[in-house]
Amino acid sequence: MASCSRCYQEFIQILKEELLPAMGCTEPIAVAYAAAKARETLGAMPERVLVEASGNIIKNVKSVVVPNTGGLKGLPAAAAAGVVAGNAGAELQVLASVSSLQIAAIGEYLNKTPIEVEHADTPHIFDIAVTVRRGEESAYVRITDFHTNIVTIRKNGETLLEKVSEGDGEESLTERGSLSVERIIDFADNVKIEDVCEILERQIAYNMAIAEEGLKNSYGANVGKTLLSRNGSDLGYKLRAWAAAGSDARMNGCEMPVIINSGSGNQGITTSVPVIVYARETGKSHEELLRALCVSNLVTIHLKTGIGRLSAYCGAVSAGAGAAAGIAYLQGGRFDVIAHTVVNTVAVTSGIVCDGAKASCAAKIAEAVDAGLLGLAMYQSGNEFYGGDGIVKKGVEKTIDIVGRLARLGMQETDKEIIRLMLEN
Repeated sequence: MASCSRCYQEFIQILKEELLPAMGCTEPIAVAYAAAKARETLGAMPERVLVEASGNIIKNVKSVVVPNTGGLKGLPAAAAAGVVAGNAGAELQVLASVSSLQIAAIGEYLNKTPIEVEHADTPHIFDIAVTVRRGEESAYVRITDFHTNIVTIRKNGETLLEKVSEGDGEESLTERGSLSVERIIDFADNVKIEDVCEILERQIAYNMAIAEEGLKNSYGANVGKTLLSRNGSDLGYKLRAWAAAGSDARMNGCEMPVIINSGSGNQGITTSVPVIVYARETGKSHEELLRALCVSNLVTIHLKTGIGRLSAYCGAVSAGAGAAAGIAYLQGGRFDVIAHTVVNTVAVTSGIVCDGAKASCAAKIAEAVDAGLLGLAMYQSGNEFYGGDGIVKKGVEKTIDIVGRLARLGMQETDKEIIRLMLEN
């Protein structure tokens, strides 16, 4: 078992690694990043582009708007945006500085340039390879396992970079084995605010800004605005609405950045926005909010560690549980309350499948937040799900482990079938 001092530093580093800024849904952004890096390596504007992607990448890029493209969707659009206007040095903000002239140029390039997409035969759930050519010159860039993990760069067949992965490609990230609900709560209680302030203040500013944008204007199916119009005076509705509105905007072309969690903007929004809104509506201090965000973010990361970055298991479920844990913390709840809230939440919503990034993600987020609030209310009313109730095990850590196994192993065939269905004409 790691010492308390070691856990403290690890948890701060985990927050720094996971709470990153990104503009646009992270899978098309990763495609744009690979394409921008390939064009940079080629040193010229490509005449042909080939994108080879794993099924989960195809699933998550197929129906979502790529930001700063004038509303374009899909893998060819993401690749074209990266080639024409991407800043590879900005990584997940690769499309953050696209000009109006470049937006027009992206459309023109997409219309005149052959951009092929192939479903890659790969053991990696997360796999993107972009090959660009101009005349006899070529460049190749491959990303695996997480959004900025470039493992191969080649120019004209010469290898410029080759990284060998022994596991899931995340060996460079801080070890997650010390995460537990009990340690997360202890960390939140004792963390020096100055050690996490900058990370969390940015999350508050970015994610609340895009949620507000989603409530002000029309995006996708307007799930957030619909919820707020139904019963905006009810705090539970308000928490769901603000979180959903952030996804409404993000999935449908809003060009504002968000702070992600576990590689996902939707998860970053879901795990933070309900906690922020709750704290503001109930008059909690800013310090209390920051400590609660430590809980919500780290609980989400803890759940997602066993599941993996991409899965047939909807990531909003984990983030909804994380948000509920943060709200429980704001109410003064500690281990018993938070542990039972997490167990109750995943017992309800673990059947939600991920069928890619698109407008309906906002509705799934609303349901995940609602399940989290129900899980908290159940325990406060003296009710809970017990070990042996379906997949629920005795103890929060055993249940979290089971959820990871369900998502990572049990839903592999489900994931393949979802991808097959989505690729049907």
